[in-house]
Amino acid sequence: MAQFFVAQVIVESAWSRPYSWARNNISDLGNAHCAMQSQPRPRYVCSPEHGLMNASFIALGTLVVVGVVLAGPVFRTGTTAITARCLLACAGVGFVLAGLAPADVHENQHVLGALLIMALGNTGLVLAGAGLADEVSGPLRWATGLLGATAMTAFGLFLSHRCLGLGMGGMERVAVFPLLVWALSAGVRGLFHQATRRQDARQGRHTAQPTRSR
Repeated sequence: MAQFFVAQVIVESAWSRPYSWARNNISDLGNAHCAMQSQPRPRYVCSPEHGLMNASFIALGTLVVVGVVLAGPVFRTGTTAITARCLLACAGVGFVLAGLAPADVHENQHVLGALLIMALGNTGLVLAGAGLADEVSGPLRWATGLLGATAMTAFGLFLSHRCLGLGMGGMERVAVFPLLVWALSAGVRGLFHQATRRQDARQGRHTAQPTRSR
């Protein structure tokens, strides 16, 4: 997940005209051609390193799907949890589609990818708050639901062109980044949890070893 944020910084630094997180969409970084864009706000887009950004989209989406598949133990087994995981996987597919179909080359496919991320993915994030396993700490479940609600609200504001002073790019990021922050946090938690379980298992085997008779 971290590679996506690093890629943005690298790609935007290659722009001859300053890239703005407030005035520019995330997708502008992946546009394949230099041209004036009229929607949703007039702006000139020229991203020399668009290939890196699109590769980052594809890598991110792949990691999201793989992460959702491997995160089974973190979720309950009920309908809510299964639905949440399916919707989160759809967000991963959306990132891949966004990378394969730059907005200025295949607009409809790119928009579909964005909808998979911000509509289905964020809905999955809201449901994940209720679908996480009981062993997951209460604060993490609460934070998951809050991140999902924040992202869904931002998505609605983004669609209605109400940016609350953040700019269209800023509001889009509020609609996209909570999912990535959650995925990164869940991944880190999973790594620590697995390391702790392995350590406990080793200690348990060591304690269970019988004492040799002399």
